[in-house]
Amino acid sequence: MQTGNTFKPNKKTGKKKQNPLKDQRVVDYLDAKYLSRFTNDQGKILPRRITGVSAFQQRLVAQAVKYARHLALMPFVAQDVN
Repeated sequence: MQTGNTFKPNKKTGKKKQNPLKDQRVVDYLDAKYLSRFTNDQGKILPRRITGVSAFQQRLVAQAVKYARHLALMPFVAQDVN
C-alpha cells in the first residue's frame, strides 16, 4: 500500500506560441491567403489555443473569416479530394 501523495502533476514543456497578429487592431478580410492560416483543412475556424491569438484578436479573425466567406473569397467548407 502506498503512503503519501500519489498526485504527479503534468509538466508541460515548450515555448509559448508567438502571436501571429502581434499588435494589429484590424484584420483584413480581403487577404484570404492570410486568413487561411486561421482555418483548418476542412475550412473551420481554429480555436485561439491553437493559433495563439488573444481573445480580442480571435473575435476579429472570426469576423473577418465569416465576412470573407460571405463575399465568396473563402470557401465555407473545403472541397472533398478523392
